Amino acid sequence: MPHEVRGVVAAKKGAPVEVQTIVVPDPGPGEALVSVQACGVCHTDLHYREGAVGDGFPFLLGHEAAGTVEAVGPDVDGLRPGDYVILAWRAPCGACRSCVRGRPWYCFDSRNAAQPMTLLDGTPLTAALGIGAFAQLTLVAAGQAVKVDPAARPEAAGLIGCGVMAGYGAAVNTGNVGRGDTVAVIGCGGVGCAAIAGASLAGARRVIAVDIDDAKLDGATRFGATHTVNSRGTDAVEAVRGLTGGFGVDVAIDAVGLPETYRQALHMRDHAGVLVQVGVPDPAMTVELPLIDLFSRGGALKSSWYGDCLPSRDFPILVDQYLSRRLDLGAFVTEKIALDEVEEAFAAMRRGEVLRSVVVL
Repeated sequence: MPHEVRGVVAAKKGAPVEVQTIVVPDPGPGEALVSVQACGVCHTDLHYREGAVGDGFPFLLGHEAAGTVEAVGPDVDGLRPGDYVILAWRAPCGACRSCVRGRPWYCFDSRNAAQPMTLLDGTPLTAALGIGAFAQLTLVAAGQAVKVDPAARPEAAGLIGCGVMAGYGAAVNTGNVGRGDTVAVIGCGGVGCAAIAGASLAGARRVIAVDIDDAKLDGATRFGATHTVNSRGTDAVEAVRGLTGGFGVDVAIDAVGLPETYRQALHMRDHAGVLVQVGVPDPAMTVELPLIDLFSRGGALKSSWYGDCLPSRDFPILVDQYLSRRLDLGAFVTEKIALDEVEEAFAAMRRGEVLRSVVVL
């Protein structure tokens, strides 16, 4: 029997979001119905609202969520009603060319629910990142619901589903930060601070936070930054080199996604160092670099998609680190809000006032 619940809908490009009644079907084969307890307000939701992630309006926003399983459809194993889960927007298929080569974090056919959620008049909704969790209930593929320890508070645990995993994984999975490494992270928003936390937990001996906002730099120290650089009035490359004996860092992480921050990260690296881009650029952006710089300095230039994570492996690990007080997920939560405050949360995000606003249902 379909369920009528409230959800946050982006009806058309650039328009303010609206809380509308939506219809969520019962789960079919391979699907799970999840009662959402908390969902973070991520920049990707704003990108959907602005039409930067396709034109599949209307969108049901929200994807950084935790909750409990209400029901599962046929052919679902290992998941049952009452399970506490974090929702993942990657659910490896197990059969594509990447999965069969043992690289499921690059899955090219990630699973989503087959049935659409709709408006009351039957108009299909496009669920943001295949989740659509700014709603009291959402329908996902069973593989998107990752069981974790229920002791984790939902407003903190849900953040693992996107921003925290993206940043943490950029450092640990993509950048392969190890003991004794030096790391620079450009951009100290939610993803950047998660990268700082990941690098610190991985044993980096020096983690340099770079931003143009002193308040964000102060906050970065809470996540493990050992040094900070305000690049508004300082040459960030020279400052980072000055903090690393003139050499540069082993891993430079661009958590902003602008041509200028990419170039900064490139030149902050030590010889043969790694650049990891995790900040999402505007599709129109380009970057021009001297080819000799790429050749002569060597190393690797990588992009990190979702922190190159395997949710079934990585989500429980991050929850364990949170519960053991090694990863302060609560520090990412700037404010807790209601469904009808998402538009205001977008405005606060644009002003740089929050790490995360979290909708609590």
